[in-house]
Amino acid sequence: MSGEGAARPLWSRDFGLFFVARAVARLGDTMLPVALAAGLLQHGYGAGAVGLAMAATAAAFAGLVVFGGVIADRFSTRKLMIGADLVRLGTQALTAVLFYTGHVVLWEICVIGVINGVAGAVFQPGVASTVPRLATDVQGANGAIRVAESAAQLAGPAFAGVLVGLAAPGGVFAAHAATYAVSALCLLLLRLPPLAHAGGAPGRGARAFRADLVEGWREFRSRTWMWGVIAIWCLYMIAVWGPSVPLVATEVVQQHGAGAYGLVNSALGAGTVVGGLIALRLRPRRMLRAGAVAVIGFTAFPTAVGLGLDVPAMAAGAATAGAGLSFWGVMWATTVQTQVQPDVLNRIHAYDVAGSLAMMPVGQALAGPAASALGTHRVLLISGAVSLVVAAALLAVRPIRDLVRVDPAPSSAGART
Repeated sequence: MSGEGAARPLWSRDFGLFFVARAVARLGDTMLPVALAAGLLQHGYGAGAVGLAMAATAAAFAGLVVFGGVIADRFSTRKLMIGADLVRLGTQALTAVLFYTGHVVLWEICVIGVINGVAGAVFQPGVASTVPRLATDVQGANGAIRVAESAAQLAGPAFAGVLVGLAAPGGVFAAHAATYAVSALCLLLLRLPPLAHAGGAPGRGARAFRADLVEGWREFRSRTWMWGVIAIWCLYMIAVWGPSVPLVATEVVQQHGAGAYGLVNSALGAGTVVGGLIALRLRPRRMLRAGAVAVIGFTAFPTAVGLGLDVPAMAAGAATAGAGLSFWGVMWATTVQTQVQPDVLNRIHAYDVAGSLAMMPVGQALAGPAASALGTHRVLLISGAVSLVVAAALLAVRPIRDLVRVDPAPSSAGART
């Protein structure tokens, strides 16, 4: 590790605040699908309405996150993140009131979802630049956050289910709003060290904004390892993750019941916790190479379901998949945060997020027609095989395979915070 003399301990006061903010926010986000499904179904809407409400948020986020990256590089990321949390505190509190009073209109819920997606697009880019400003051990910080988010993902749906039973869906939305309040408070108390370089200067009009956007794209495409990973990940989303999620759910529920699917999903979540813990300890010199090897583990999940194995075997495959993806996620996030200069990191991260998410809806949309044409089991086996192809492709590209880790010294020069 470079810069030992100025190194900040991982578990500092400020990293602890950011850790709590991310964990609590993730807990709330994993409660939301349960609340939407239970609430809309209770008010006479069907599964299509639930999907539309969720898609409103996802579409707004994916469509605007690149612009959010430019904004985050031009202004104080902490203030933007607090503002985004406060907006979502308001929207979810309003949603709780709508459900409590029985005034539930689908288009209103979708508009609220769009506002949440816009707020998320402003919030998310700042996460990338905040982590290396809080901890010299960027990989350790990412691993710790991944473990916390994975644990929250396990607890969130169960907690939401309890709240639905005790306080109706409106209670879940109220609790979700409270998680944004906690996140905003933690970020408000945060003391961020200044960036080494300033991003684009605010207040220079649309031309400067476009220039910053173009610069972000130029920085993104100049890094073969980065756009190479995103291009390969598009294949992963179309042929592996996109179809696997709905088809695994359908197959396991139909063949073994909802309880079995809950067990398999819990195993996937537990695997992500394990992967994060491994990433806290294992420090490979070539991080993307190690992460690509870990991606092979995802093959076990769709393959186990596609082969019609029993529930324990599917759960084991899910746990293996979760551990592999979680480890890859830490390696990838750490690589981006340490290889990219601070003044363009938010924009680069935004292109990363947008590119990673772009093909997921395509894979989900193709899952049904592919299963009708080839059979669910065959599509899942193909997904397992493509997961191996993705790992092999990551290892085949030399700039990805041979990229050497960077352990930066803490940033210190004056800039906006």
